[in-house]
Amino acid sequence: MTKKKAHKPGSATIAMNKRARHEYLIEEEFEAGLSLQGWEVKTLRAGKANISDSYIMLRDGEAYLFGSTFQPLSVASTHYVCDPTRSRKLLLKKRELDTLIGKVNRDGYTIIALSMYWKNVWAKLKIGLAKGKREHDKRDDIKDREWKLDKARIMKHANR
Repeated sequence: MTKKKAHKPGSATIAMNKRARHEYLIEEEFEAGLSLQGWEVKTLRAGKANISDSYIMLRDGEAYLFGSTFQPLSVASTHYVCDPTRSRKLLLKKRELDTLIGKVNRDGYTIIALSMYWKNVWAKLKIGLAKGKREHDKRDDIKDREWKLDKARIMKHANR
């Protein structure tokens, strides 16, 4: 009988786009694989990836990640030129691609990268189907978040 290793939640995260939930209202989330080169996998293992300004573009029935930066390591191969900002193909199921294409073309949604993480030995990207928030929506979110903090503080002092 073999035991599985205890998985620590959050330890598999490579990079997060923290501003995404502030700037956009996320309607639906998808998990996509990434088509990577060898030096990019080494970079991800070292945690040198940035997806904060990245977005997903749909071309020829396929999805591509643009704007992400994978900083090449100094120990990477010398005979291969590393391009840190190249576009990377996303691996999605046909039905998911059709859903994304339909929503983006008809309903005015955009697709953004939310987080990058390890799932077993595979690098995965969580993408979100999103609509941009207006300024008053952002203020409402900030007001709700502050009220939750104040309410928790009040409840903590009331229970003493």
